This record gives sequence, structure tokens and C-alpha cells, in this order.
Amino acid sequence: MKIILRILAVMVLLIAGLVVYVQLAWNKKFEAPYPDTKASTDSAVIARGKYLAYGPAHCGTCHVPMDKIMDVEGGELIPLSGGWTLDIPPGEMHAPNLTPDMETGIGKLTDADLARTMRYMVGSDGRCIFPFMPFAEMSDADLTAIVSYLRSQPAVKHEVKRTEMKFLGKALLTFGAIKPTGTKGTPPKSVVIDSTAEYGKYLANSVANCLGCHTNRDMKIGEFTGVSFAGGFALPPDPAMSDGNTYVSPNLTPDPETGHIYNWDEQTFINRFKAGRVYKGSAMAWGAFSRINDLELKAIYRYLKSLDPVKNKVPKIVYGPGEALPES
Repeated sequence: MKIILRILAVMVLLIAGLVVYVQLAWNKKFEAPYPDTKASTDSAVIARGKYLAYGPAHCGTCHVPMDKIMDVEGGELIPLSGGWTLDIPPGEMHAPNLTPDMETGIGKLTDADLARTMRYMVGSDGRCIFPFMPFAEMSDADLTAIVSYLRSQPAVKHEVKRTEMKFLGKALLTFGAIKPTGTKGTPPKSVVIDSTAEYGKYLANSVANCLGCHTNRDMKIGEFTGVSFAGGFALPPDPAMSDGNTYVSPNLTPDPETGHIYNWDEQTFINRFKAGRVYKGSAMAWGAFSRINDLELKAIYRYLKSLDPVKNKVPKIVYGPGEALPES
């Protein structure tokens, strides 16, 4: 009994020491380059930024108040004053105010601060930003366009609660399982906007984040566990639109047996996006994606059709409350 008690005492001390260490060490500061980004007042650049923010980059899906999300889904383009909240295992995430308000928004941040956060996931104070935004490889021109649009918005005074990491999130940050992600190479200065598969690849991977949801992943650390675009990821419900169902992303590769869009022609693909939201609780940003123009939808379709087929059967997309999900 004495031996058991000693072992238990050591275990308690080790656990207590781990908890204390995590609480002291989790809030690390990181360095990252500052992109040479300067906001433009050119109307064409701002228009491109607005199109990206409310369309393929879907900034408006998260950076609005919770009670305004369905308004944005329905087509209203309100200022990006933040407030969307998502409670997941690592923490309670809050999308910040992106309007140029000096007290509660981005008014005091430089253009380079904003660009660095988008590209490297490092905040203006050096903290790690949880990797929801897939913009590391976004072109310099599109990065500038979005920053230019953010600067052009009316300032909205809206205090948004700061993201709060739970113990799991703090532990993952402490031991490096979550850390800022940067570019894999040198992002392009600009891209040719055309209906090509090459441009579709850029949109699907570096702007719209099709990859992020249509690839299975571990939501505790955000790490991909499946084959790219093969689906099977049970998406966490958006609390602003939750209908009690769980949605599993379909396989977008051109596999003849398990590919969700294998039999779709180009127009069918475009029509589905233009139709917008069918299921209230779907985590896909249907409102934003319904605003993507036909040329860019063609590019995404042609890119998806160019992928290597992956056999990954996703039995169905919508699962009711309490219904067993397929094994990952």
C-alpha cells in the first residue's frame, strides 16, 4: 500500500507540474516576415478585394456577428465587424473585427501586420493564430486587394471577445503540435484569372480552402489525416446555423465509383453553387460560394476533374442527431 501511495503521489506531482508548465509556457511569441503589402485606393483593386472577401475567400462567413451570418448568407454585404464563435476542443475561437475602427478593429495595425497574419498565421503581437485561413500561398496581388478592401470599409465599433484556448489548446501550443504555418515556397506576385485548371488549383487550395474541408483531419490539432479532396471529414456544426445534423464532406476526386461529382458536367457544377444553401446547418460557405463568378467556378471544376481519382466511399453527407458517423 505504501508503494502504491508513493506512486500515486509521484503521478499527482508530475501531473501538477505538467499543468503548471503548460500554463506558464503556452503563450509563445513567434517571428515571421512582414510582406511588402501596401493598401491601394484603386477602385479596381478594392473591388477585387471585396469580391474575394464575400466570395471565394469567404471572410464574410466568419468575420460578422453571430446574428448576422444568415443575412450575409442571403446576400447582404455588411462590414466585417467580427463576432463569429466556434467552440472546438483546442479552444473557443472568436473571429475579430476587421473594420478600420481604431479601438476595436484593425485601425492601429499596419498593412504589413494584416498581410503577415494572413500569410503566416502570426498576430501583430506575435501570438499564433489558429490556422483557419488558408492564405499562405495567396498571390501578392490578391493579398493586397483584400487588405485594400478591409481599409475601405466603414469603421464599426464592435468589441469582440478574444479567442480563449482551453488546456488542450495550450498544451498543443506548448509542445509545438500547433504552430504558425508559413509558405511552402514563394507565393506568386499575381495569377492569371482564367477558366483553367491551373487557376482552379490556386482558388481551391490558396483562396477558397476546398482542401481544408474536403480532406479528413484531426480537429484536435487540425492535422490532415486523409487524402486531399477525398472527403470524409465530419465538419463541426456552425453554432449560428446549426440544425442538429452533422455534415460529412464528400469525395471530390473523379473516382467513378465514389466521387461525388464524377457524373456532373460543368454546368451542373455551376448550377449547384448558384443555388446556394440547401441545408441550413451545412458548414460549407454556400452564401459566399454562390457569389463566385462562372469563370472561376469553371476553373475549380476543371481542377477537380484533373485530380487523381481516390476511392473513398462517403456513405452519405447528412447525419441526424445521435446517428453514428462513419469511421475515419
